[in-house]
Amino acid sequence: MKVQFLGAAQTVTGSCHVIEAAGHRFAVDCGMHQGNNAIEERNFNSELYEPDSLEFILLTHAHIDHSGLIPRIAAHGFKGNVYCTAPTLDFVTLMLEDSAHIQEMEYSWREKQRDRKGKKRKDDLLYSVEEARECIKQFKPVEFNQTFEPVPNIKVTYKYAAHILGAAFIVIDITENGETKRLTFSGDLGRHENMLLFDPQPLEKTDYLFLESTYGNRNHKDDENSLDELANAIERSYKLGGKVIIPTFAVERAQEIIYSLYLIHRRGQLPKNMPIYLDSPLAIKATEVFERYKDDLDFHEIKNDMPSIADFDFKVNYTLGTEESQALNAMEGPAIILSASGMCNAGRIKHHLKHNIWRPETSIVFVGFQAVGTLGRKIVEGATSVNLMNNDLNVSAKIYTINGFSAHAGQNQLLDWVSTIAKCKPHIILIHGEKSAQEELGRLIKEKYALDVTIPAYLDEIELTAKASDDEQVALSLAKHAIPKLDWQFVFDDLDLRFKQLHNKLDHVQERSWEDQTEIHDKVAKLNNDLYKLIAQL
Repeated sequence: MKVQFLGAAQTVTGSCHVIEAAGHRFAVDCGMHQGNNAIEERNFNSELYEPDSLEFILLTHAHIDHSGLIPRIAAHGFKGNVYCTAPTLDFVTLMLEDSAHIQEMEYSWREKQRDRKGKKRKDDLLYSVEEARECIKQFKPVEFNQTFEPVPNIKVTYKYAAHILGAAFIVIDITENGETKRLTFSGDLGRHENMLLFDPQPLEKTDYLFLESTYGNRNHKDDENSLDELANAIERSYKLGGKVIIPTFAVERAQEIIYSLYLIHRRGQLPKNMPIYLDSPLAIKATEVFERYKDDLDFHEIKNDMPSIADFDFKVNYTLGTEESQALNAMEGPAIILSASGMCNAGRIKHHLKHNIWRPETSIVFVGFQAVGTLGRKIVEGATSVNLMNNDLNVSAKIYTINGFSAHAGQNQLLDWVSTIAKCKPHIILIHGEKSAQEELGRLIKEKYALDVTIPAYLDEIELTAKASDDEQVALSLAKHAIPKLDWQFVFDDLDLRFKQLHNKLDHVQERSWEDQTEIHDKVAKLNNDLYKLIAQL
């Protein structure tokens, strides 16, 4: 039995774990890598997935970092079924087409840039809208808590994870050589007392627990404090006449923030003449999915007062068209704008930030995790300037980071979840987290429960073998796959060479016309300023 980690290994995006067992090969999740250019380049390494030999995919939930590569893998040879819950299927149908639309738009933009610069075109479209639509035919809905057998000797059960509507953790029983072992994949585990969802189901005995660790090194503030923080951000910008910009994930987070605004409104903390806009066609469509599954929602605070998420007694304006969205940035006065994407790496949110991040009266409220390399991560880590759509902009807005809205369990909640099966002595494999968070969570698991913990890296393989011993411990062999190291020395040597060449050209430059000299001087000054900004970031 072997597991390879093709994503979400010491990172929080690109979730994909390929299992080879009982003569079968399948995957848990197949998500998109998100972050800087080097991280996102992994999305094009389709051959690593060996799509034509994958028999099926078990999808934990609809978020793009878990589902976003399925269209590409299907276009490159994957012909099997993708199993998921019914709400997940509804969400992923919307999200993959939306993702493909973004891929096509960005590809078109890159092609225009290459044409303008006289550069050769590249085949770097991740997948098309048609490919996204086509792969949906391979999806098969399954019920929570009903075990099914996708292939002989492998049994699968989906359990409530409480991360987003339809999200599951997956229990897999594999019989190999007459022995059955249980693998449990947490997917993204939600919080207890989530604003909209029922609590995650408890763990059952397992041999291996593949545990997410997004917030493995910190806990969340409670919902009450989070609502107060959000109310304070709104009050600040309202008094200053500015906008509150909230980057939101289209599924779950947008709906939770709308619900939170409703609670603030009920308390009298929401200014009556401050308009609210949900500026994300995907989030608007996702809200309609919530309506279809409202019986699966648990409005903890006011569930007896509100039968539907659409029945708020305050106004949320939906902006579907591009022109409506653009008009928000020409609009004077205070407003609350919820827009995707949640990490600011694509979509309409980039336009709202471009028009508002340099305004001191603006409040930018982050309500979700920001992955390494994303624009959102740079902002929350205190960047004084950012480049948005080829514009260098000062960050003068007030930045709020409210982790209490997170759809992920915090450190204590993860530990509590593990505690219920600690006596069974499972081996813990930490996934879906940055290395520092994983190391802290792993240390605590070892100290509290005396369990073995493994932290795999990208492309690692783990061989799962039962050890002949009375207490049924498990032995793991880790096969390291070398990730190419960055050649820093070459880059700096080349940089030194270029500066020497530039300096040697100085006499020649001074012989040119004054107009030419001013143009060259401006370019050198810009280069110097870019280096200064880079050094400041480091």
